[in-house]
Amino acid sequence: MSTENALLTILIEKINNDTLVLPTLPAVALKVRKAADDPDINLNDMADVIGQDPSLSARMIKISNSAYLGRSVKVTSTTQAVTRIGLRQIKNIATALAMEQLFVSKNDIVKAYMEQIWSDTVEIVASSMAVLQIHTKATKNRALNLDSIMLAALVANIGSLPVLTEAERHADVFGNPTFLDVAISKLSGKIGESIMQVWGFEPEFIIVAKSWRDHSVQTDAISYLDIVRLGAVLCGKYDSRKDALFANALEKKIVPSLSLLLSDEFDEYRAHAKQIFG
Repeated sequence: MSTENALLTILIEKINNDTLVLPTLPAVALKVRKAADDPDINLNDMADVIGQDPSLSARMIKISNSAYLGRSVKVTSTTQAVTRIGLRQIKNIATALAMEQLFVSKNDIVKAYMEQIWSDTVEIVASSMAVLQIHTKATKNRALNLDSIMLAALVANIGSLPVLTEAERHADVFGNPTFLDVAISKLSGKIGESIMQVWGFEPEFIIVAKSWRDHSVQTDAISYLDIVRLGAVLCGKYDSRKDALFANALEKKIVPSLSLLLSDEFDEYRAHAKQIFG
């Protein structure tokens, strides 16, 4: 049995037996999510939780002053940042900002793969956020939230991490990038679903992590799944699905015209979103 097939067999067995080691959500994100779910939490208490992590605190201030929130008056403290962002959004934004901590490895080859996956993910996030902003402005439909699409697009590739971690034990497979791409494509959806369930994420995030690559899975209403898929193809991923995704965007009235997705306004929204992770 080849190394590639052996690894695929190992991964499938571990998935079926629930023995695959899954990544854990960064501690600071866990604290923020737990605090946000407390019905008695207030803005000052949340600022204290975020303030325990200097890096997250600094990034929250940065995002508060970014074009993402469209404000001109600068904030300089965590409390001001939390007040501006709001408790509803803070849970998803804090989780999103902490996600980068997962895409690391001490193995140089694995590290290179994870850096590329993170880079690709940020591109998808930026395009997805721009799609939602264009959709909201054109249709006045506010059923989907910008902070939620940010997080949904960020968890889309989460299932690839255990594949790479397992592959790290089989150095030969890194000489065959095609195999790794196939393994990630085949298995990351199921793994991503498991991770989202273990982390206690809501169904709208679970379906993205599980099914964004599987275009046989569709939702009746416009969903984060639609937006992430469209964001992916707009940044050059999965070009083979471009025509079908564009047709779906028009049919579901995500946008009234595809020209809006090729506009300067779209590019501006996308650039602002990328600054969040810069």
